[in-house]
Amino acid sequence: MGVERFEDLEAWKAARELTASIYMLSNRTAIAKDFGLKDQLQRAAASIMANIAEGFDSRSDLDFVRFLSYAYRSASELQSHLYIALDQGYLDESQFHKLYEETVRVKKLINGFIRYLRQKPAKASTPLDRSTDRELLTPDNAQGPTNDALRTTDHRQRTIKKGGTRANPYS
Repeated sequence: MGVERFEDLEAWKAARELTASIYMLSNRTAIAKDFGLKDQLQRAAASIMANIAEGFDSRSDLDFVRFLSYAYRSASELQSHLYIALDQGYLDESQFHKLYEETVRVKKLINGFIRYLRQKPAKASTPLDRSTDRELLTPDNAQGPTNDALRTTDHRQRTIKKGGTRANPYS
């Protein structure tokens, strides 16, 4: 039986724990008075969780990989903000290393999930959801297909000539 809820994903659970740690720290230390940094730390942490959840409910593995990539980048952003907190003396070395390593763990879980989704056999695509095609998930095309790759017809081809004038086929 597969995972049915985003709450069951190990990456999301770890991101939730990390977010709780960030909120606790940023509300109970000198960071609490640095409103800009506090906001950035909390937003980056929350973004990791949110992107994993949002990707889980996307229509395809390709979209899920895209959202997991956003979550991974938010974790990198969080690591960068932790350096600011350390450099400003808001964190001691042990607090910094604990949170940094917790973030590394989350990134490893996300990256492992991305690898799994990219290697998973393709599902049969439907006419409405062709984005599950595996050939679109090659290392050379890690960002996903371009708009051109997803277009089924050119705009000029969607325009039908009727009686010498062009008519919009969607009207």
